[in-house]
Amino acid sequence: MEYRYDLKISEHREVYPPSEDSQLFIESLDIIQGEKVLEIGCGSGIVSMHCALNGAVVSCGDINPYAVELTRKNAEQNGISLDVRETDVYSAFSEKYDTILFNLPYLPAEEDEYDGELVKSWAGGKDGMGPLPELLAHAPEHLVSGGRVVVVVSSLMDQDRLKEVIGDRTASVLAELPLFFERLQILQIQF
Repeated sequence: MEYRYDLKISEHREVYPPSEDSQLFIESLDIIQGEKVLEIGCGSGIVSMHCALNGAVVSCGDINPYAVELTRKNAEQNGISLDVRETDVYSAFSEKYDTILFNLPYLPAEEDEYDGELVKSWAGGKDGMGPLPELLAHAPEHLVSGGRVVVVVSSLMDQDRLKEVIGDRTASVLAELPLFFERLQILQIQF
């Protein structure tokens, strides 16, 4: 998909703004017409909106109520239809999807060291895994046969733990971005 700069994107101080990882994520995705996509951790809604603009039927959610409100606002002001729900990983979703997306909180840090909703978008616990183990463990319940999970991961995450959580599933790198202090990758995991 191509990253579009002409979308109207409002921001909120408690919601992760579109950044380099968002752009990398969008540009690495291959979305087809009619594909059912679920984005967990939608933030501003930028990834979900790009998927919808490429023909996907998109549901998305976030644990942060400000992100849910902001995604709805951004979709509305761009004339894009999204099903947006407040959720803790899959708690608000029971349907099956072709693709599950997650730009997870991947920086090693303890959430309780910081205040506010924004920290939940980047603080991934001591190992940087955040809710990724839960997301992958329950993905089969939310994916059609042959579905995929696509996630953003960081070189700062505990790499041994990441391999353990992915297990024997096939994982491929769709894109990489070296930054000053880390290397980001977009991983596609087949189910």
